[in-house]
Amino acid sequence: MFKKILIANRGEIACRVIKTARRMGIQTVAVYSDADARAPFVQMADEAVHIGPSPAAESYLIADKIIAACKQTGADAVHPGYGFLSERASFVEALEKEGIAFVGPPVNAIAAMGDKIESKKLAMQSGVNVVPGFVGEIDDTEHAVRISDEIGYPVMMKASAGGGGKGMRLAYNEKDVREGFESVKREGLNSFGDDRVFIEKFIEDPRHIEIQVLGDKHGNVIYLNERECSIQRRHQKVVEEAPSPFVTPAMRKAMGEQCVALAQAVNYHSAGTVELIVSGADKTGESFYFLEMNTRLQVEHPVTEAITGVDLVEQMIRVAAGEELQIKQSDVKIDGWSIENRVYAEDPYRGFLPSTGRLIRYQPPVDGWTDDGAENGRRGVDGVRVDDGVYEGGEVSMFYDPMIAKLITWGKTRDEAADKQIKALDQFRIEGLGHNIDFVSAIMQHPRFRSGELTTGFIAEEYPEGFHGAAASPELLRNVSAIAAFLATALADRARQIDNQLDGPLDPPGEWQVKIGDVLHDVVIDADAITVDGVDVDLSMTYTPGEPIVLAEIGAEELAVKVEMKRMGFRLTTRGAIHDVRVLPARIAQHAHHMIEKIPPDLSRFLICPMPGLLVRLDVAEGDKVEIGQPLAVIEAMKMENILRAEKAGVVKAVNAKAGDSLAVDAIILELE
Repeated sequence: MFKKILIANRGEIACRVIKTARRMGIQTVAVYSDADARAPFVQMADEAVHIGPSPAAESYLIADKIIAACKQTGADAVHPGYGFLSERASFVEALEKEGIAFVGPPVNAIAAMGDKIESKKLAMQSGVNVVPGFVGEIDDTEHAVRISDEIGYPVMMKASAGGGGKGMRLAYNEKDVREGFESVKREGLNSFGDDRVFIEKFIEDPRHIEIQVLGDKHGNVIYLNERECSIQRRHQKVVEEAPSPFVTPAMRKAMGEQCVALAQAVNYHSAGTVELIVSGADKTGESFYFLEMNTRLQVEHPVTEAITGVDLVEQMIRVAAGEELQIKQSDVKIDGWSIENRVYAEDPYRGFLPSTGRLIRYQPPVDGWTDDGAENGRRGVDGVRVDDGVYEGGEVSMFYDPMIAKLITWGKTRDEAADKQIKALDQFRIEGLGHNIDFVSAIMQHPRFRSGELTTGFIAEEYPEGFHGAAASPELLRNVSAIAAFLATALADRARQIDNQLDGPLDPPGEWQVKIGDVLHDVVIDADAITVDGVDVDLSMTYTPGEPIVLAEIGAEELAVKVEMKRMGFRLTTRGAIHDVRVLPARIAQHAHHMIEKIPPDLSRFLICPMPGLLVRLDVAEGDKVEIGQPLAVIEAMKMENILRAEKAGVVKAVNAKAGDSLAVDAIILELE
């Protein structure tokens, strides 16, 4: 067994590998860039080596620096995590030359499966179903248009070396191809150093199913069931679960055996994932197609660990050390259900724009994941596990993936796992930047998610006008009204105790008018009861002024509510939605209609940078005429390109930035007359 493993990665996956290595008695080495100097994974490792500036291209992506760190510390193996160098065959070859073990598959498997174009050719030769498309190199945009016309729209353009949702564009017509082809090439080059693109038919009503495989160096390969990752945004996974609510035992067996055969064709060993696309319209489950094989650990591996009890990182290490698998296919079971939500630094209320900055407050619902080695240790605390690599006071920078944490829950049933997600998401405390907690909570509550009727178009179909918060039932709004009135009473009671009282102590108001949206609620609080609109509410809660979250019990239901003070009320966040609540004493509320409404200024004539990022391209110049929806500029943030379009027609009056500029959020790029 290895004595010391270097983790050639960062963030939560570096923490994840360190935890298992520590339990196995193996020392660890972290490598870090300038931006990660104070990161938790650096503190957790036994040793740490600085490898360069913040951009990944100058640190984590330079193989020579990783190998130098191995030599400096005496590490005899490297675990690559995911992303970065994890699927680069040249990196593995360089390690082999230095006598350093790679905790991953052999070079030939990476080369064959890591290249999407070559892997599709190999799959076709092996008799595996593949999506119809053009398997070869594309010369330019005109060539891409001709290919797309021949395949038939819609088509998907993909960077050959892409992954993690980067380097992908869906095109419904020739215009989409012309707009997106060059962006796909640039994203592939910037993120993976490879600008080759291929095009394939887009499957209607697609479901994204993937099979986890595990093999050793002795020819043994097994599959550890499936995961469903259909809920995606911009082709980046948001929710993952195991097993899939769509896959039948017969489908599972057919998919698993086919994926094992493919892995054996390239003499695969280590943990890997074969990604499949399934037509949701085909209820027979026979129409599944090979997409790609990821020859590395997946972000969503914890849900497989939760239902099988198998530590995939431990198995990767043991396989790399030459051990034979101790798990046979007949040993692999499905115990319960597990769901993972990715908590991203992005603002769903502003079109999911990336959000960078300092984590002023970061407190997860449980204190991370501690694996005691037990079979069920990978299920966290009472079925709640958090994999993260951030800390309170740290930065979520523009240089890396925007993921803050992964929330994994396990339950005996799918509904139980989803309910645990909702409760745990409410208990996250994140301040200082935008995050998607409300959004993923809304998905967990959505009737369509609960029914299991999923496709990769779920988010676009269910939130066509963007996300504005989860739908709230009348009962929930009554409960929120009661909580708001209780908070107002507590603050009024505190105020009377600390203010100078001319005529002695005054009782706080007991009658309140609470306004949520356009709905008014009359709340009465006395020593014996709380009523909302004449209905008794069984509320029990404790409130400490200044605390960001209150925990309330309403009947048999527990509710965690984030509290922010506002003028004349509160901003209360719970169950996937923000509620701006006005709370006034009943005797004052009757005068509220005299308040003058503040109308926000019209900013539609300005093109405003929606997030910190790099201005990659400016498509217009001063004096140009523009039409509604016309692309005006491209901003790159967190390795993803975002096209900014005109909200109104007009003529460009002034241009305030040029391609190559780094822009702050709300910077004015140009102005229309």
